[in-house]
Amino acid sequence: MAGLRVVVADDSVLLREGLVRVLGESGVKVVAAYGDADQLLEALETDAPDLIVLDVRMPPTFRDEGVRAAIRARELKPKVGILLLSQYVEVAYAQELLSAGTGGVGYLLKDRVASLAELKDAIDRIASGGTVLDPEVVAQLIGRRHDPLASLTPREREVLALMGEGRTNTAIASALVIGTGAVEKNVTSIFQKLGLDDSGTDHRRVLAVLAWLQR
Repeated sequence: MAGLRVVVADDSVLLREGLVRVLGESGVKVVAAYGDADQLLEALETDAPDLIVLDVRMPPTFRDEGVRAAIRARELKPKVGILLLSQYVEVAYAQELLSAGTGGVGYLLKDRVASLAELKDAIDRIASGGTVLDPEVVAQLIGRRHDPLASLTPREREVLALMGEGRTNTAIASALVIGTGAVEKNVTSIFQKLGLDDSGTDHRRVLAVLAWLQR
């Protein structure tokens, strides 16, 4: 996405500088890079980023500073995109960041980002308001609790998992080798079974992945 302004925050110097370099090479303008979440938030107004790429665990406690900063950044700048990069699947953190259902967020595992093109594609999709989740994150989100999804068929579960990865209906059809019409029917059925009415404002594709969390 042309003109995209990105801020990077990670306590690892090598990873932080590596992200700055590869993103710059792919045409993304990295306006700042920080080693902790507090610095990021303090400079948020000045940096005016369109998207923030940050780790989940950051100084000083290396527990949840990154995700807390992401949530705070969205409160201050509701339209800023957020991409969490983590070494591990932190289901509670993914749940908290995604629970608003507003899109423009992503959660990828560092070791599973296979290429610069994949990272750039994720950033572009998030910046456009999409949601990008690593398949392992999706699997653990769906698998942690089962009751809300008990009524879904195996095919609907497959479609839901691919929706959680941020894929379009066309991409889902290609992955499952079925027609787009069949995908649309499964998506509609998922929304109906999970009680997700079309309000005209909610991102139902995101809420569908998170519906099992809402008791």
